[in-house]
Amino acid sequence: MLAAKRCSTFTESVIREMTRIANQHEAVNLAQGFPDFPMPEPMKEAACTAIHADINQYAVTWGSSSLRIAIAEKYRKWYGMDVDHDREVTVTCGATEAMAAVFLALIDPGDEVIVFEPFYENYGPDAILAGATPVFVPFERPNWTLDEDRLRKAFTKRTKAIIVNTPHNPTGRVLTRAEMTLIADLCKQHDVWVITDEIYEHIRYAGEHHVMATWPGMRERTITISGLSKTFSCTGWRLGYAVAPPEQTNAIRKVHDFLTVGAPAPLQAAASVGMHFDADYFNHLALDYRARREVMCASLTEAGFEFSVPEGAYYILADFSKLSDKDDVTFAKWMAEEVGVATVPGSSFYHDRALGSKLVRFAFCKKFETLRRAGDRLAQLREMV
Repeated sequence: MLAAKRCSTFTESVIREMTRIANQHEAVNLAQGFPDFPMPEPMKEAACTAIHADINQYAVTWGSSSLRIAIAEKYRKWYGMDVDHDREVTVTCGATEAMAAVFLALIDPGDEVIVFEPFYENYGPDAILAGATPVFVPFERPNWTLDEDRLRKAFTKRTKAIIVNTPHNPTGRVLTRAEMTLIADLCKQHDVWVITDEIYEHIRYAGEHHVMATWPGMRERTITISGLSKTFSCTGWRLGYAVAPPEQTNAIRKVHDFLTVGAPAPLQAAASVGMHFDADYFNHLALDYRARREVMCASLTEAGFEFSVPEGAYYILADFSKLSDKDDVTFAKWMAEEVGVATVPGSSFYHDRALGSKLVRFAFCKKFETLRRAGDRLAQLREMV
């Protein structure tokens, strides 16, 4: 028996494939976006305490009350947004599951979903699994700016939703107030959902984080997705959430229930501790990543890559065309095997793979010693190509 036809339209995760290649060749893994430094001690202690206190059975399917209250309080404190933790918050197994649950809950076969590209690799498969058609709108190089005319033309009678990821993976763009306003106006004009991916909201070096749900007329048509993985350096905990109007939350919860039942109970208890950290934690998070960004940018410049300096998140999408005639997949695998630095081929972030054929993505969410070790290896690159 053959697999379902939908599975033939997308591949396995290239990002996680490159981690396997990095491990095979003992390369410095700058491919997958997970930190190699510890998460906050108070959260680890809280998780251990919860486990020893026997908080080890199912939590409420859509999230423990304490965590949902903490999430609602976070949005009130940071963004002045009134969220009902009982009717508008769903805790999921990572932001990845939140996005999949939202697609399956709100998107019908035949609908169109607008996706900016380059894009995080899950969005296209999520649309396909929901039976929808992704419609891609490219950011303009070299600074990854939004083309208003192209965006306007992407909206049709079949458009059901648009995915807005800011700070952006893989480019590091932080969308401006003007860009967010344009998107909001078009969504109101065409009666379209905005599904936001705000997982990097606290990792910014320029601009502000604009929450689409706070725009006039957008609260009732925005699904806000975020999580704890990046903010608290705990990607393995798989804790994310979706904030949505009550009717849509009911649909999201039904899908979530049958996808995963619920997120780990003791980790939800510990997550509540992190959500109550004061502003100093989040300020230091951004400053620490800014310092890592400078180390990575210096190494890439010295090695001969061309790139725009990221405004947020912890990735650099770099052009290697002046270094090699290889395509991105060949170059990335060669780098892992021969140079000892693993990256992600740029084509995995595009529907037309040719658009990313001279790009690779570096993740700098690593210890300074890891970044310096990668820099030492990259310093030999010009002599090896």
